[in-house]
Amino acid sequence: MDTRFLESFVMVVETGSIAETARRLYLTPAAVAQRLRALEAEIGKPLVSRVGRTVRPTETGMAILDRAQLLLRTARELRAIDVEGVLSGSLRLGATSTALTGLMPGILSGLMGRHPQIELYIVPGTSVDLYHQVLRGELDAAVIVQPQFAIPKACDWQLLHEEPMVVLAPEALRGEDPHRLLATQPFMRYDRNHWGGQIVDRYLRYAGLRPRERFEMDALDAIAAMVDRGLGVSLVPDWAPPWPEGLRIAKLPLPIPGWVRSVGLFWVRMTPAARLVRALREVAVDAMAEWKGRG
Repeated sequence: MDTRFLESFVMVVETGSIAETARRLYLTPAAVAQRLRALEAEIGKPLVSRVGRTVRPTETGMAILDRAQLLLRTARELRAIDVEGVLSGSLRLGATSTALTGLMPGILSGLMGRHPQIELYIVPGTSVDLYHQVLRGELDAAVIVQPQFAIPKACDWQLLHEEPMVVLAPEALRGEDPHRLLATQPFMRYDRNHWGGQIVDRYLRYAGLRPRERFEMDALDAIAAMVDRGLGVSLVPDWAPPWPEGLRIAKLPLPIPGWVRSVGLFWVRMTPAARLVRALREVAVDAMAEWKGRG
């Protein structure tokens, strides 16, 4: 039985979508569907069914799901065995959108340079979603915003980068007081469903500010672009570059210091991919030290 077919089946069940599975596996939907048909032919019964646009497991599919997940974990553990000093195996890594463009290129370059035999599978997402995917064992680790609560004892955290919170304002308002801008200008809020957006909300409450809210959104680069167009001001983390090009905006430090969005690596300690995650952690720490040294 081809484990790639099992992987496609498990991911289709987890996502509820052949299209999303194809996107994550860098395949076409037709290729994913073909894998499912091949697996169903080997099992002898249908494993999934369509309900509207959603794909759900059949009774047989549910019956084999746990064992399929166990088999995939075992296969990944076998591939991660260090043979003659060469670390290899499959590593499923999540990352937020700003981490993917800012921090991850340097980290992944270092990882591939030291351990070229590791197979990487990258999943983009929000910190909240990636955090829970790590806990469920769907990801081996994730680069996310630090939770504002204690992580489970079975998990671990490595701080990689701290991003100070700044007020974004049109260039023409560079010399203005940041608090006055937040209180008087139209405000574009970083989504409170995100952990970074919750830091914004706490700061506004701490400073006693009640901004005139215009929009609330989860795309930081879109917020910066809208500030550039004069639609208002915002309070965001000064995330690792790149930022959108050609912006005419000012980044104003907060009058109350110490407010940052911390970004780091989150993982569950005892997993089949633990050795791979440890290698990733070492590379990430070194890459961040080198990056900060250049800055």
